[in-house]
Amino acid sequence: MALDEAGTEPDAEVGGAPQTGKRSESRPENGVAVAFGRQLKLLRVRAGLDRTEFGKRVGYSAQSIASFEQGRRIPQPAFIDDADAAVDAGGLLLTLKDEVVRAQYPAFFRDAARLEAEALELYLYAVSAVPGLLQTEEYTRALLAMRRPLLDEDIIEQRVASRIARQELLNRWPAPLMSFVIEEAVLRRPFGGTTVLRGVLERILLVGRQRNVEVQVMPTVREDNAGLDGPFTLITPKTGDQLAYLEVQGRSILLTDRDEVRAVAARYGIIRSQALTPQESLVFIKKLLGEL
Repeated sequence: MALDEAGTEPDAEVGGAPQTGKRSESRPENGVAVAFGRQLKLLRVRAGLDRTEFGKRVGYSAQSIASFEQGRRIPQPAFIDDADAAVDAGGLLLTLKDEVVRAQYPAFFRDAARLEAEALELYLYAVSAVPGLLQTEEYTRALLAMRRPLLDEDIIEQRVASRIARQELLNRWPAPLMSFVIEEAVLRRPFGGTTVLRGVLERILLVGRQRNVEVQVMPTVREDNAGLDGPFTLITPKTGDQLAYLEVQGRSILLTDRDEVRAVAARYGIIRSQALTPQESLVFIKKLLGEL
């Protein structure tokens, strides 16, 4: 599945043979979160602060502080900055910041998140849902709430926050070149309701007008479609060769073999030629908005 289009994120181990990953939807407890939480509690207690007082200083409830300290919830970067200052940690918590940021994603997506954030080019073909980089907060929450088995509320909120944070990539300079080909059916699915769909279509239009972004729609009426093998993402990192990511039914594969990646890239070129042009696509999306 193209980079988390349906509410998940991919695995990505770089180098060597193609890697596969199995999706894990357990609670967000992991070694990094637990280690950070223990360090946070130790420093808070050393500073003579209870959770309520500490929470007031950093703008969080005592319950949220408990979740951070117990490794059940992963804090956002701004919290780590504020917490380090609040307990006079001298940068000790900041040394864990990068690892904590990566830990907010499922284990199978952490390396992919790094690749995505540093990519020179990203090409995505979406067939199930709007790609994560184009989603609104409401759309993301609707996707995650539909997951079966059901996700814990803490996981949903964590995933929503991390996905919105990832969208800072769109504001990066130098800007990465980005191309999205989205199946028409995706743009018609009212996940979360009509209001949510309207919001995500408006966001696609907004992002699609950026100079470094091209959004194309693959009409359902097309008699030829080279994308029948399913969704995928092509990633061109700062260093190294282009990579291709594939996902289906909880199994993810990162292709590193040049011949295999070349075949996927060629397929993407054909898909783009079969889809509406970027300008035609924006007009088409405006038409869909008018029908809501």
